[in-house]
Amino acid sequence: MNILWLQSAGCGGCTMSLLCAESPNVFDLFTAAGLEFLWHPSFSEASGAQVRHLLASIEAGEQELDILCIEGSIVHGPKGTGRYHMLAGTGRSMLDWVQSLAPKAKHVVAVGTCATYGGVTSAGDNPSDATGVQYEGRHSGAALPSHFRSRSGLPVINISGCPIHPDWVTETLMLLASDSLGADDLDSFARPRFYTDNLVHHACTKNEFYEYKASAEELSQMGCMMEHLGCVGTQAVGDCNIRLWNGEGSCTRAGYPCISCTAPEFEEPGHGFTETPKFAGIPVGLPTDMPKAWFMALASLSKRATPDRVARNAAADRIVVPPTVKSRKND
Repeated sequence: MNILWLQSAGCGGCTMSLLCAESPNVFDLFTAAGLEFLWHPSFSEASGAQVRHLLASIEAGEQELDILCIEGSIVHGPKGTGRYHMLAGTGRSMLDWVQSLAPKAKHVVAVGTCATYGGVTSAGDNPSDATGVQYEGRHSGAALPSHFRSRSGLPVINISGCPIHPDWVTETLMLLASDSLGADDLDSFARPRFYTDNLVHHACTKNEFYEYKASAEELSQMGCMMEHLGCVGTQAVGDCNIRLWNGEGSCTRAGYPCISCTAPEFEEPGHGFTETPKFAGIPVGLPTDMPKAWFMALASLSKRATPDRVARNAAADRIVVPPTVKSRKND
């Protein structure tokens, strides 16, 4: 199964992240799965006339296209022409190319939150009028209309993340190659459920601090970052603390709050990423599926029951009080 990868308006960070796939690396993995790149702007040697000929042959139906991957947002400015972002040497905008090539593809995959929903490139006043491929923020219908379906009958598959975890891309493409990804395997924002059926909170190493509401007040501290430092891991979808980055890391494990980068419009939270908005001292964003009254009652009880060890460690930058090891009665 072949892949055409286009890089639109973005930083290229999702390709950089994809290169971090390991055991096996991305190239060995794709070879084993029968996946090959027709062209990737960073991986392929072809350029200039060769690439223009390839694009023309796909557009003319002479070259079959199995998977069209798009990284980066789609620029619509000025005035809907897309000509703020031209594909070099073609005289045509990336918007025009995406709209022309997408119907030719068996599958269309948006890689990264810029491509899925607009992401960071659509933040602020958005002078370039950047959107995702099929979504503008939370709203369906963008460069491709909401009713668009690829030749497989699927909408644009949205692998969101800023950047993506490399395994989210490799697993999605391998599922497509084996004809094992259907509409029921996508969530309400067309993201693959194999990673969005989890919360970032799941398997977070700060869970003990969260359970006792033992909170960090500075980024260097070990406590839970939900109450004061803007962490939304209890609301954000993603298996980041289960499927670790480079086998060992995640944002929260590195001491930084989850900013829900897999979600539409994460780039405009209305406050600083390391700030928790509150009303009457209570965080506005409560854990998914948690009624406010229950959260307040449980939080109050948890704080009163916090062991001294947990409270002291929460305010430290390392473990200062280890767990007590109880002796057996007959020792």
